[in-house]
Amino acid sequence: DDAIWILTSTSIIFTMQSGFGLLESGSASTKNEVNIMVKNAVDVIFGGLTFWLFGYSFSFGQDPKYTNFFTGWGNFLAFSSDENMGNVYSKFFFQASFATTATTIVSGEEACAMAERTRLESYIIFSLFNTLVYCFPAHCVWGKKGWLAELGMIDVAGCGSIHVVGGVAGLVATTILRPRHGRFGQEGKTPMMGSPTNVVLGTFMLWWGWLGFNCGSTFGVSGDKWKLAIRSAMATLNSSLAGGIMGCLISYIFKKRTFDVPYMVNGILGSLVGITALCALAEPWESFTIGAIGGTFALAGAEIVTKLKIDDPVGCVGVHAFGGFWGLVSVGLFKKKDSLSYSLGISEEVEGLFYGGGFHLLGIQMLGFVAIATWTAILSCLMLNTINLLVPLRMPLHEELLGSDIVEHGI
Repeated sequence: DDAIWILTSTSIIFTMQSGFGLLESGSASTKNEVNIMVKNAVDVIFGGLTFWLFGYSFSFGQDPKYTNFFTGWGNFLAFSSDENMGNVYSKFFFQASFATTATTIVSGEEACAMAERTRLESYIIFSLFNTLVYCFPAHCVWGKKGWLAELGMIDVAGCGSIHVVGGVAGLVATTILRPRHGRFGQEGKTPMMGSPTNVVLGTFMLWWGWLGFNCGSTFGVSGDKWKLAIRSAMATLNSSLAGGIMGCLISYIFKKRTFDVPYMVNGILGSLVGITALCALAEPWESFTIGAIGGTFALAGAEIVTKLKIDDPVGCVGVHAFGGFWGLVSVGLFKKKDSLSYSLGISEEVEGLFYGGGFHLLGIQMLGFVAIATWTAILSCLMLNTINLLVPLRMPLHEELLGSDIVEHGI
């Protein structure tokens, strides 16, 4: 039963690649939409390769001699003995889907954060090595002996180790690359979305995939795990409803009684990011509250980024960095005693601020955010600047004006 659950959840998670592709390409101009779809394929191809080669080992290797507080070791190339094959392969398959999703959020969202001006050659190199950005935070939060796990940090489905990593990396990337030509010029025009229909369709696919993402993080349905899985489904749904409502409401108020597509979309996605950390342990009313605030954080973050003249076409920083911050903080507020926590390896007795637990858990969650964000910012900056020395990140102006589709694909 657990193996079927893991395989099914993983297959659903993989559909998120299509959702990211449609969302990101639809947010760009039509002269770059094929290029962005190709970059999403590159995330799976090259990010998947390096996760198989060393990413799984650094994240979840359990060699008793070399595994430590910062990194795992062992199971390189997902190697396993026959008697342990089922455990290693099923975990690798599920975590590979997480890793390629993280790769897409890190470099795929960077593809949109850096959209319409990034060379595909340099992007491929980054996709190969950005597994390093993800795998060490993943070990610290989920791995054996990981220091954040030992402290008691709670992140059920990757709010910090996936979404904060992606949002911060996207912020670093778009800052290094600088805005698109004319983005913040005197004319002050906001670039048009190439296909708002694809943006909404991509959101639906991500919405669907998020159910596999959060529910599958129980790693099975045996014993009491099925209760955690169905609670995750309920929490994910309720949170997204609240985020969508906030997106529509805020757009109606601040956009002169219109329902802006990016506002609605980012409200939904910000709420989904926000509930990811506590999904299996949140009650319906708590998830609705977390989602409403998460969607608001995402929209506020997108506006702040724009005011700072940072070019983030799809709202990557607002959704993943701001939404991820709130998601981690919400655990420190809403976590309560729960007899089912043991199935996730979480202490049953730990409580958040609103349930009388004081500031201890909240402090751990905030420390986790700072540590993950700092690691991501430093390593992304080093990697992108190094790549830029080898293969320039930015396209020449004449190629940017022509568009990536014709320049890099002959389309």
